[in-house]
Amino acid sequence: MTRKSVSKILILAALAALSVLSTNPGWAADIQKRSLKMPIVNAITHPQGVGAKKFADLVEQKSGGKIKIKIFAGGTLGGEVEVASMMQGGTIDVSMMAPAQLVGNVKEFLILDFPFVFANEKEADFVLDGPLGKKLLDKLPEKNLVGLAYMEQGFRSISNSKHPVVKLEDIQGLKLRTIQNPLYIDLLNALGANAVPMPFTELYTALETKTVDGQENPYLTVEASKLYEVQKYFSATKHIYNPQLLLVSKKLWDSLSADEKQLFQDAAAEARDYQRKVAREMSQKSREFLIKQGMEINDVAPEEIARMREKAQPVVTKYTEQVGEPLVKEFYAELDKARQQK
Repeated sequence: MTRKSVSKILILAALAALSVLSTNPGWAADIQKRSLKMPIVNAITHPQGVGAKKFADLVEQKSGGKIKIKIFAGGTLGGEVEVASMMQGGTIDVSMMAPAQLVGNVKEFLILDFPFVFANEKEADFVLDGPLGKKLLDKLPEKNLVGLAYMEQGFRSISNSKHPVVKLEDIQGLKLRTIQNPLYIDLLNALGANAVPMPFTELYTALETKTVDGQENPYLTVEASKLYEVQKYFSATKHIYNPQLLLVSKKLWDSLSADEKQLFQDAAAEARDYQRKVAREMSQKSREFLIKQGMEINDVAPEEIARMREKAQPVVTKYTEQVGEPLVKEFYAELDKARQQK
């Protein structure tokens, strides 16, 4: 074999090696073997579960199989407030939850739960993926958490076992479970309900035993957790839009190499775009499924939504004072920009 032939073979071998490395970044980059825990409160078939699984799959793929994330669905490791606390302590690595669950740590997240603000998902995407959404994420590390991306849970609406909510007065006196967040409690009480905060893991039993009359969540949560078995009426009040926040513990984040951090961020962005698309496709199918299961679903007329928004205004005023007028102005400025997008 000539020297020229040997050189050619070596060049081809080097190119082949580079090709392998480019398709398996975990082999070339500074990536360690890791086994991580990721609890979520919803079922794996829920959009939260879809996003969690996509993120876990992408991390494993992008790390060349070195980083594996095990998902614990259905609240098996505790409710969201409990999981957030364990993440801060470093005993849980990754999770997804509504930012509303974190207001005890970062009060500014309250702004995302202002009632009757987002008209559609496009507006929410614009605000969350822009400078305001990033400003909120930047407040997490000092609380021993790191936010990677906003995914979607959807618009929250009211279900109950008593009667349809057609007008504002129909909410009067209903015992409605809500999350352990003061804004949600104040909102439901302002609308005339009796708000009952409790962990999501306790909700089905509370509905089954009539401890509460109803609850407020998107269609998909009602389907995934089979709440239709213990609820008759679903009324599309769409009073709050819920994102889902993909989080990692700061303890884990600080242990990651620069390559691993980039891998996590890339996987989060890709999973976010996938999850939002799937969640929106699932929402309409979920509504149709709930009707087939015997739920009576009604849309609420725009004039009644306007009455509810007016009734909720004192809640917005109260939490504007807590969050701070400058941030609220910035929020509404971003919302105006979103509405100007074609």
